[in-house]
Amino acid sequence: MITTAEIIHEAESLPVEQRALVVDALLRTLNPPDPEIDRKWAAVAKRRLEELRTGKVKAIPGEEVFEKIRNRFP
Repeated sequence: MITTAEIIHEAESLPVEQRALVVDALLRTLNPPDPEIDRKWAAVAKRRLEELRTGKVKAIPGEEVFEKIRNRFP
C-alpha cells in the first residue's frame, strides 16, 4: 500500500497547475462546497465587479493594503 509520504512526494513532483487541482480536490473532501453559498458568493462578486466598473467604488492597490496591515500589526 502506498504511504502518505509517497503520495505527498509524488504530488510535489507535479507541475504547479496540477498540484493546485490536487489541493482543491482534497480540500473539497474536507469541506464540501455548498451550491447555495457558492451562488451567494457569485452574486456578491458580480455586484462588486459592477461597482468597480461603474466607478461606484475605487480599488485600493494590494501593496497599499498590505502596508496598512504591516503598520497596524507590527
